[in-house]
Amino acid sequence: MQEPENGEGEGAATAEVQVNEQPNALIACKVAEEVFNARHLKDQFEALFRQFDASASFQFFKSFRRVRINFTDALAAAEARVKLHKSDFNGKEMRLYFAQSVHIGSPRLEPPKPEKQFLISPPASPPVGWEQSQDATPVINYDLLCAVSKLGPGEQYELHTGTTTTPSVIVHVCEDDSSGGEEETEGGKRARPKIIQTRRPDYAPSVKQ
Repeated sequence: MQEPENGEGEGAATAEVQVNEQPNALIACKVAEEVFNARHLKDQFEALFRQFDASASFQFFKSFRRVRINFTDALAAAEARVKLHKSDFNGKEMRLYFAQSVHIGSPRLEPPKPEKQFLISPPASPPVGWEQSQDATPVINYDLLCAVSKLGPGEQYELHTGTTTTPSVIVHVCEDDSSGGEEETEGGKRARPKIIQTRRPDYAPSVKQ
């Protein structure tokens, strides 16, 4: 049984790692593609390992050109590896390696720790000492409301007085749309106001001698 070192800082999550020191399975690497396609070659390949364990099972991974051989005990796996490693099969060298079984944590899915359960949405229950916060009182700017209430249609309100280097900021209050002083067309529709473009300032080009 091995445990990873906690060198990344305090509070880091550590998982229990269990390593089987005596594996009962072998991995055959770089297996010829003919073994996966031809049935008689597959039977011959399996017969090589069944002489060590008649109950051995096989898992063929054609895309990786690998075969996993599972034995009933570790002794049979070790004996097969000693006698068949780097042996010749169908004109090619066969390499065998032990399949190390590694189990991280518990074999069963356990619920999260109690101090982490409040992160689940929706939470099963609030953490200890949790209290619902009260909504804050909205902030109302009464000075702004008073200034806006004093503005009338068509009037101006200067927010910032201009200086020699900065312009002044003036708010123009629009007239009431419900007033009847605007002209209407024959169909009863209100005339669309004309947008007056800002006049371009005068520009006198200067000629440099």
